[in-house]
Amino acid sequence: MSDPDITALCAALPGASCSQPFGPEADVWKLAGKIFAIVSTMGGGVSVKCRDTETAHLLIEMGRATPAPYLPRGGWVRIMPGTMPPDELAERIATSYAVIRASLPKRLRDQTLA
Repeated sequence: MSDPDITALCAALPGASCSQPFGPEADVWKLAGKIFAIVSTMGGGVSVKCRDTETAHLLIEMGRATPAPYLPRGGWVRIMPGTMPPDELAERIATSYAVIRASLPKRLRDQTLA
């Protein structure tokens, strides 16, 4: 899955917004101000949050992901291009979005669907 495909996938999620607070090398995708994905614009993969740390550890042990740089180790991983099929990568991004959305207060969760 290419960077434009990942960008399109993130942009299609309700309430998602993109910024580049770290410079043009990374698109930071947020929901209500909370990061759910960081896409390297230089081909360095995408960082996402897993449902739990066990899933993150499993992906790392399987060689399908690495620990996400600059993010807390609480379930964040970086997935490099070609390490998993596009449909699984799309599911990982959707899961990250869902985890972040579920962590929002109800008022904000409801607003993100509008």
